Amino acid sequence: MNRLDQAPIGSHVIVDNIHSTGLLRERMLALGLTKGAKVEVIRRGPSGDPTIYNIRGAMIALRWEEASLVSINY
Repeated sequence: MNRLDQAPIGSHVIVDNIHSTGLLRERMLALGLTKGAKVEVIRRGPSGDPTIYNIRGAMIALRWEEASLVSINY
């Protein structure tokens, strides 16, 4: 399984599934992380976390714990 936290900088990926529940799942869905959404990996923070993603035109920062719950396809 490919995960969003493993996608290299500059890559364009497609969300396959979100493996979270409750409020975290609702937050991710509200941010636009839905099945089929196109995501661009922009850059990582100075210490490697968080990572900035372009999701449907919005720049979103996710920690690796959150990004690891999103499975992707290239």
